[in-house]
Amino acid sequence: MEKFIEKERVAVLIDSDNISAEYVSVIFEEIENYGYASYRRIYGNWAKGTSWKEGILLEYSITPVQQFDYTTGKNSTDIAMVIDAMDILYSGKIDAFCLVTSDSDFTKLAMRLREENMYVIGMGESKAPVSLTKACNKFIYLDLISKNETEKTDVVHAAGKNPEKTEVLHSARKIDEDTEAVIPVPKIEETIIAFINDNENKGKTTHMGEIGSKLNSKYPDFDVRNYGYTKLAVFLEDTCTRLKIIKKDNFYVVELNEQTDKKVIIDEIVSCIQKNHGEVNNLSILQKELVNKHKKFDVKDYGYSRFSSFLRSIDTIIVNGNSVKVKPKNGAKGKK
Repeated sequence: MEKFIEKERVAVLIDSDNISAEYVSVIFEEIENYGYASYRRIYGNWAKGTSWKEGILLEYSITPVQQFDYTTGKNSTDIAMVIDAMDILYSGKIDAFCLVTSDSDFTKLAMRLREENMYVIGMGESKAPVSLTKACNKFIYLDLISKNETEKTDVVHAAGKNPEKTEVLHSARKIDEDTEAVIPVPKIEETIIAFINDNENKGKTTHMGEIGSKLNSKYPDFDVRNYGYTKLAVFLEDTCTRLKIIKKDNFYVVELNEQTDKKVIIDEIVSCIQKNHGEVNNLSILQKELVNKHKKFDVKDYGYSRFSSFLRSIDTIIVNGNSVKVKPKNGAKGKK
């Protein structure tokens, strides 16, 4: 007999006022990654008409909670959902909540549930406000995931049974730059580089799992599927040019791409200052010369957030405001 494995119990509460029934399959497929949907409730006023028809509710075992609009201009659905959430919380029968909504009014509820040490999953459209996404432990954009799943199906059909063609079509897909909800790729890359350069990680092999955990911790709404990918390794390899993705046995590690040795950079800086009679009165002159010689030069790759901080780490030069000069050699001072 197969041993029963207990899964996390999740209370799924759906706001029908701003979430379409077209996402129903995506919602419950995603929930399976976190646990079992022990509570499945949806809130709304079915007298006004909704895309959540009886057949859908029966198929997915969702309990409808009818809520009439008792007062014009007031959203009684929100109140009913909040009250139920607190009742479920204090019942002690669940391990996590899933709030399916794009409404900022539920931000406080998500915060309150987290205060009670509940894991909160948010699901909504990319129009969801930042306040709501940040209030959740994890936020999933249903419209972006649904869009990418449709595109993936189209790609497979277009490629037929040719695996190589499928791979080519996948790699040719572009990130939708017009999607404001997704975190900009350069921001993700900077976060990873900062993590690799962190004192605790410096010199150590950085595993892909560590990178994924860091990104999910800092950005609750981070998901490679938002960009049209299914694997973090492929996403980073395609979009983050300053990172090197290396496969070792059955896992991946992340390193900084080959960069010019710091000593070489320092020697070039000193040489440039000396060519300018031992002093440069504009730091941008030095930075421009380095970029001209090394197209991918970036001080962040060396663990610094500012070029001036990088210069101050060099013990052979003196930085004073926007001016930098070479330190005099021992015994040089006072000589005629």
